[in-house]
Amino acid sequence: MVKRLKRPRDPVSLAKMIGDIATGQVQDAQPDDGKNPAAVALGKLGGAKGGKARAASLSADARSAIARRAAKKRWSD
Repeated sequence: MVKRLKRPRDPVSLAKMIGDIATGQVQDAQPDDGKNPAAVALGKLGGAKGGKARAASLSADARSAIARRAAKKRWSD
């Protein structure tokens, strides 16, 4: 759903708004992606530190095993 500015009932104000939209001074329609901005920010926060935390908790042998499986999968037919 796209949210757009409410149109004024006054013809002069409506004409001014249409002119502002046409010249790009005001942005009329803003796409609503349906996502909660707070949830998006929280997800980015967790995603930014998740990989580093996982890498720090893995042992060298575990990291090597994961890398070996990834390489085998990447180069297999």
